[in-house]
Amino acid sequence: MIFVVQRHRATTLHYDLRLEVDGVLASWALPKEPTTDPRVKRLAVQVDDHELDHADYQDENKSTWDRGTYDNLTEPDAAGAIAAGHIKVRLHGSRLDGVYALTRTSMNGDPRNWIIVKVADPQV
Repeated sequence: MIFVVQRHRATTLHYDLRLEVDGVLASWALPKEPTTDPRVKRLAVQVDDHELDHADYQDENKSTWDRGTYDNLTEPDAAGAIAAGHIKVRLHGSRLDGVYALTRTSMNGDPRNWIIVKVADPQV
């Protein structure tokens, strides 16, 4: 399964995180650049799913910031995890590599608001 993060210069600069799930791209808009620091939590606003071909879409306002594959680490499946409000994935990208968790919050009473965090890597 693929993931893509697109840098999107719209009214405000933001990043679009997209995960391939059941033939579509489940999508979140991140107001700030994704972080690799486990101490930092970032807002992720869930938006409508996109068609798979949107993973390749680029124009003067949208460019690919990172791309790769991911493994779903939640049971039973990614679609069920998103519906339940928590998904954990291992991203294999050039910028984002490791385990990330997305969790729905009740922030501002908006069910579209999620938090994304980088899960701390075990100490070796």
